[in-house]
Amino acid sequence: MTSVKDFRVDEPATAEELGRGSFVFTDDYSVFDWGKMPDQIPDKGASLCTMGAFNFQLLEANEVPTHYEGVRIDGRDEVLDLDEALSMDHTPREMVISLTQVPDLPFVDGAYDYDAYHDAAGENFLVPLEIVFRNRVPVGSSLRTRTDPENHGLDLETWPDEPVDLETPVVEFSTKYEEQDRYLDREAADRIAGTASVDRLEAVALAVNDILNGQARQADLVHEDGKIECLYHDGEIHVADVVGTFDENRFSYDGQQVSKEVIRQYHKRTQPEWVDAVGAAKAAATEDGIADWKSLCDAAPEPLDEHVIQVARDLYCAGTNAYVGDDVFDAPSLPAAVDAAADL
Repeated sequence: MTSVKDFRVDEPATAEELGRGSFVFTDDYSVFDWGKMPDQIPDKGASLCTMGAFNFQLLEANEVPTHYEGVRIDGRDEVLDLDEALSMDHTPREMVISLTQVPDLPFVDGAYDYDAYHDAAGENFLVPLEIVFRNRVPVGSSLRTRTDPENHGLDLETWPDEPVDLETPVVEFSTKYEEQDRYLDREAADRIAGTASVDRLEAVALAVNDILNGQARQADLVHEDGKIECLYHDGEIHVADVVGTFDENRFSYDGQQVSKEVIRQYHKRTQPEWVDAVGAAKAAATEDGIADWKSLCDAAPEPLDEHVIQVARDLYCAGTNAYVGDDVFDAPSLPAAVDAAADL
């Protein structure tokens, strides 16, 4: 289901009822939609699970419905809340979740058949969209390549070489299950959402964004942008997948990135030939109506130096400690981890 976490099904969902399963977070990482990269980042899986569970509990406390049920430790069957797990000196890697239906999305004659997806899904399904929210436009944001500053009420002719804060958050809709993510206008997003309300999806995304903003401020972090995924069941929208981690969202500290964006930008600087090859393969696949763009890519990523892997590990762990307000991981202070990342 995803390249950096494993997916387990305990009770399958039906047309009417939610099932139960879990995400098992690995130390793998992915950039530029490549899938599993040659290296692993130690403790990354535990970091994402801890931060994701913390945020789901925060959303539930603020009456935002989610698919989160708890965490498991050491392969035990017992489902715990995050505080219980951490009090036992365990950083969880398994998150227990409610499951919905995820039908196949056919690719026929160069196009994805969303009508077939919804015919199979009925009224209990994962909405095949990512709902993206942006509070800031950092360097590296795709918004810079797709829009101009004036589209967002900014008195700028071109995007500057530094991050730009937005007066009000921007919400966008992107595809979820296509081989290449693509941004959609509201009409296309509404069609792909099926019976789920695009207006309601946007409202939930803004509520989640506001809650994450507040938590980030307590840790002296800036929450720049992120996304949610949602399931639709019995007429209600629940936040699904994982929320507000350093893989799903961009955070910064004192102007420096605290997110997967650090590794993305490092690859751009040190492996530009591979990054360019990925871009060319995606463009060729779009032009030729081919779903599997990787089959057209004539290059592969190289492993990272051990020093870079250690810096990335410390950034994930120090950032998680700061965000949840607890020394969950043995890691440097956040300022020290950010300084090391800035030197890459």
